[in-house]
Amino acid sequence: MTGAAFEQPATAPSPRFEFQSTWRNLQSADAQRVLAFWQAHRAIANTDDAQRRLAQVVMIAHAPDGTIAAVSTALPTLPPRFGQPMLYYRAFVAPQWRTSKLVREITNRSCATLEAAARERGFPCIGVLLELENEGFYRALRKPVWWNPRFYYAGVSERGLEMRAFYFAGARLKSAEEVRRIRLPAHG
Repeated sequence: MTGAAFEQPATAPSPRFEFQSTWRNLQSADAQRVLAFWQAHRAIANTDDAQRRLAQVVMIAHAPDGTIAAVSTALPTLPPRFGQPMLYYRAFVAPQWRTSKLVREITNRSCATLEAAARERGFPCIGVLLELENEGFYRALRKPVWWNPRFYYAGVSERGLEMRAFYFAGARLKSAEEVRRIRLPAHG
């Protein structure tokens, strides 16, 4: 989820963001701040959905003034058409930061966090999967392979959105038997 179309012009200084990894360890105070951030930007309309999504928070990006600028989430899933366990990734960036490099920065850091956690647990998921919901990506990023971060074109989702996959170094495809034993939500 990166691209030149979403970066500031070369002459504009890039703000310094602070990143807080919260994967599997979101504290109550941070959870309340994330909920307030999502609510303020109408990022997740349904309150129950927002509450459930808190368990999926990977990373919080803080703007130079300390406010939340972006939040990334991931959900272990077994997409039927994909056939391998992946982490379904989402990132919401506050509108005022969408022309900065924050989308790429939070995605790179989130993927590194998720990869390290997967490696520690023997790779229960083999990578990160995302759907491109932002029309700007369709105009700006037409290459089948993105290099920073290293996402590969993986087809079209059941919702008709382009899918991209980032595979963890050291992960391996699961056998048909291993896949049958996996009990994760399907996300198509």
